[in-house]
Amino acid sequence: MTLFLDFRIQDVGGPVSGPRLCEGDGTAAPLSLPTIPPARVAGRLAGRDLLFVAHGFNNSRPQGAYALGTLDGYLNLPPPGLMIGVLWPGDCWLPLVDYPFEGDVAEASGKRLAGFCNDLAGQVRSFSFASHSLGARLVLEALGWLTPQARTLCLTAGAINRDCLTAQYAASGRNAGAVSALASRKDWVLKVAFSLGDPLADLLEGDHTPFQAALGRFGPRAPVPGNVAAPWQIPDAEGYDHGNYLPPTAPPRPGAPPPGPPWQRPADFIRRAFLGRPQTWPPL
Repeated sequence: MTLFLDFRIQDVGGPVSGPRLCEGDGTAAPLSLPTIPPARVAGRLAGRDLLFVAHGFNNSRPQGAYALGTLDGYLNLPPPGLMIGVLWPGDCWLPLVDYPFEGDVAEASGKRLAGFCNDLAGQVRSFSFASHSLGARLVLEALGWLTPQARTLCLTAGAINRDCLTAQYAASGRNAGAVSALASRKDWVLKVAFSLGDPLADLLEGDHTPFQAALGRFGPRAPVPGNVAAPWQIPDAEGYDHGNYLPPTAPPRPGAPPPGPPWQRPADFIRRAFLGRPQTWPPL
């Protein structure tokens, strides 16, 4: 059973809500995530090292729960570590049209995530965060409002400007004891979709440097903050695309071709970052 922090009121699209802490088997169909009564939340999480993992853009509630539930089972964090999957409404029925507007949704979810954590400050041991794709904006926004310093931050395939840790989210980056990232130049989504959608978001929001490449393609822009650890660049020969960082969002279809490069390596990267262990992949 996996814990989830759910910011949704419906399975697809909809406004930011809650959050509610819930628990269930994210890989079960139909999905059932009963809410943990608010009066029991603090006692359930007290004394734990929490790792919040946020999925990216264009994941419905069942898809996000399936991927993050699978990830939780694979990470199998040793106590007092505890993963909590973050489900947020960064999707709609017309995803490509909606992408430039989802930064606001990620930021609103991030502020609420920070509020949830601040209410638990002094009761849990530590807070850590990891993300995929546009989830980077969510967790960085959360760190900007977080009262205690986060222990670790891990950004994989970040669909956010590569200068975010020295510009728009510099304060957020400083509010983490250790920061790590994974990037791939073979990420087609960040090469094409991000380069098209992000300039439109720049025009609509004007809150970050225009025409920057994505963090998830080239890693952080120099000068790299001192709390950001290498390595981050996946070798081109390994061919990691945008969907190779998290587990699948649904069971494989019968007769489907074998999956691409395995998500287990990025999962191991997230686990080592959370546990404060040296990274063994990708190579320096």
